[in-house]
Amino acid sequence: MKWTRTIGVATLLIAAGIAISPLAAAEIPPTERRSGYSFMTPDTQAIQDDDTANPGMLWVLDGEALWKRQTGAAGKACADCHNDARTSMKGVAARYPAFDKALGRPVNLEQRVNLCRARHQQATPFAYESRDLLALTAFVAEQSRGAAIAPDATADLEPFVARGRDFFMRRQGQLNLGCTNCHDENWDKHLAGSAVTQALSDRLPALPAGVAIAWIAAAPPAQLHHRHACASL
Repeated sequence: MKWTRTIGVATLLIAAGIAISPLAAAEIPPTERRSGYSFMTPDTQAIQDDDTANPGMLWVLDGEALWKRQTGAAGKACADCHNDARTSMKGVAARYPAFDKALGRPVNLEQRVNLCRARHQQATPFAYESRDLLALTAFVAEQSRGAAIAPDATADLEPFVARGRDFFMRRQGQLNLGCTNCHDENWDKHLAGSAVTQALSDRLPALPAGVAIAWIAAAPPAQLHHRHACASL
């Protein structure tokens, strides 16, 4: 079954005119880098920009309710420690992933939410990908709207960034492709009707670019790790 899917994807790559160089791809110069938002269709951009039409705002509203809800053995709400999220959480999401010294590794925003639940609220962590976790992280991320994503450049993070870059460049799977082969070499083309972006996301959770509006209305916000699914081919 996976082999059939791989052949199908390879056929789409050829049909889309996506050329794969046998040499290592060069990174996109900083002056030419573009947000994934710029590759969305005008209709999808319009939904993304309109808070009354963007389905993701439903998760933000749920997250706001969770922010104020007391829970766990400590009987605390997020607001009890952090007060008004519009002030205390401004710019916070843009600094993730961040290094957690107690764990000795980086954590993303979702993991930080669950660590706070366990450490300070003495509550059971949310299930990963659960509606509540998506909602609370969407609400926190909303407070950093428009901020550039810029994790702190610490020595602790450097080896993890290097490993991530190596993974991005590494060829793998039955197609023998690396992330870089599409996102550095063939951006601004289309594959099966979807835009090939530069894989630079600055509005997550976000609506998937170029998908049917009817599907968007029923789908949860997409997180960055969802974009890594193509690595399994």
